[in-house]
Amino acid sequence: MIKVVIAEDDFRIAQVQEQFLHKVSGVKLVGKALNAKETMGILAVKEVDLLLLDIYMPDELGTDLLPKIRENHPSVDIIMVTAATERAMLETSIRNGVFNYLLKPVTMEKFVETIEDYKKKKKLLNSFDEVDQSLIDRYFGTSKQSAISQKDLPSGVDRLTLQKVKDVIAELNGGVSIEEMGEKMGASRTTARRYLEYLVSINFCMAKHDYGIVGRPERKYYLV
Repeated sequence: MIKVVIAEDDFRIAQVQEQFLHKVSGVKLVGKALNAKETMGILAVKEVDLLLLDIYMPDELGTDLLPKIRENHPSVDIIMVTAATERAMLETSIRNGVFNYLLKPVTMEKFVETIEDYKKKKKLLNSFDEVDQSLIDRYFGTSKQSAISQKDLPSGVDRLTLQKVKDVIAELNGGVSIEEMGEKMGASRTTARRYLEYLVSINFCMAKHDYGIVGRPERKYYLV
């Protein structure tokens, strides 16, 4: 469970963000702060994974808090949610290692997409004690496969659907069967198999036989 704190001086916006968080599984809101002092107070007493941080707060800029958070709470990840469009604010945030930077007003789709991306990358890092370049490329989105275009794909494989299949595999620890993938895709077993076998061919995932307790062995697909 990812523990989240919202630091936002407008209680109405904080309430909207809380409602958006309810759309994402595996996250839990553990605190809301209306200013910088309350933000640091919550971080001091709560176990927090992710801070959604506004910049324009009444007592101190969110960007001024970043070095303090990094010094005192280095394990807390930060996503800026702000109306600040000044380049200097973005540069300061980047230099202090924020995960993402969202400009208000934030749509529900963009908010949920950003939190899901955070979840996926956090899970990816937590899955390995040692990293290699392939893992790093996947995390930062610099691998060739992350920039794959439709013309590079075989017939019958759509780029957007392929990304959905990849996301499903990355989310599941216990692997996924053809039947399960078909249900998640809303597609037939034949279509699900086509996408899964393509991902095996490019070494994104691997296939194993799960013998279970009874019955025939089931082919399941796991993230490489």
